[in-house]
Amino acid sequence: MQYNYQTGTVKSQPKKKKPKKVRDLISISGLTEELIYELFDFGLFLKQNTLIDNDGLEIYPLQGKTVSMIFEKPSLRTRVSFELGINELGGHAITLTGDNIGIGKRESVKDIAQLLSRYNDAIIARLFSHQMMEDLAKYASVPVINALTDLSHPCQVLTDAFTLYEKNLWYNGVKVVFVGDGNNVVNSWLELAGIMPMHFVLACPEGYEPDETILKEAQSKNVSKIEILHNAVEAVKNADVIYSDVWASMGQESEKEARTKAFADFQVNADLVSHAKESTKIMHCMPAKRGLEITDEVLDGPQSIVLDEAENRLHLQKALLAKLLNRELYKDFGLTHRLHHAAHKYESQKS
Repeated sequence: MQYNYQTGTVKSQPKKKKPKKVRDLISISGLTEELIYELFDFGLFLKQNTLIDNDGLEIYPLQGKTVSMIFEKPSLRTRVSFELGINELGGHAITLTGDNIGIGKRESVKDIAQLLSRYNDAIIARLFSHQMMEDLAKYASVPVINALTDLSHPCQVLTDAFTLYEKNLWYNGVKVVFVGDGNNVVNSWLELAGIMPMHFVLACPEGYEPDETILKEAQSKNVSKIEILHNAVEAVKNADVIYSDVWASMGQESEKEARTKAFADFQVNADLVSHAKESTKIMHCMPAKRGLEITDEVLDGPQSIVLDEAENRLHLQKALLAKLLNRELYKDFGLTHRLHHAAHKYESQKS
């Protein structure tokens, strides 16, 4: 409405249409191979360059935008990388702990999702329950990003693949061997294997396999070779990557003793690595229980790219945030990106 100060009348303005909700990132399964590569290239661009407009002025894709981050679980890399990324893109991050808001206890997920949507431009959540994450996205009218649930960890695995891509280690059929529990990280690797051709192997004790529904779904896509083995030495043969994670995740502390016994033959140590290729890279999503699932010698060794993947959480997530919250800027990059690749393909075929 507009107020005319001379006549004292009010003129009604046509209501603006509510913008359609931009896509969430709840799992990797909803992505496409083309979109993932585009996100990787945008992440590399942001890592290596400053966004500049036609007048030479720096662009801040999240300027004037706020993002609420809900943390039910403790966090170091996730919180720092997201908060720093939001700030570097010109936005403002608000951190809320599970104790502060009591999501699903003190207040319903629906109420929190709808309220935070009124205040913010996006919601990032690190929760125990994946169903709660789904509900958060269902009721929110702004993008919701899954920063981890007990079922999946999409930002981590996208960053892992991005790190391999950055180092020219990603190719169709790349062999990634995850040694340990069939946990949320494995589930996200399986979702990625359902989209991008690779050879994914989980080496775990019997009874510690990944989510059966996600496994069957990934296998049904017939995109990648997927194996579940119970012998770590056999699994790592010809591996391009050996990936490790804690044996007992947050919320499984009571199982620590039983898991330590069950996973005794699945430690990533120098002996196990010796059965893989000399060029094999070591990855770990951190935090690591040094001396349990992985030894210092391997974690800190020359084959380790663990700190590289940890740093890259920042750059990949900045690309994701810019995509979700500044569609025009990302659209311009995507168009340029596709034209560049089309021209490269044309020149290659021509020659």
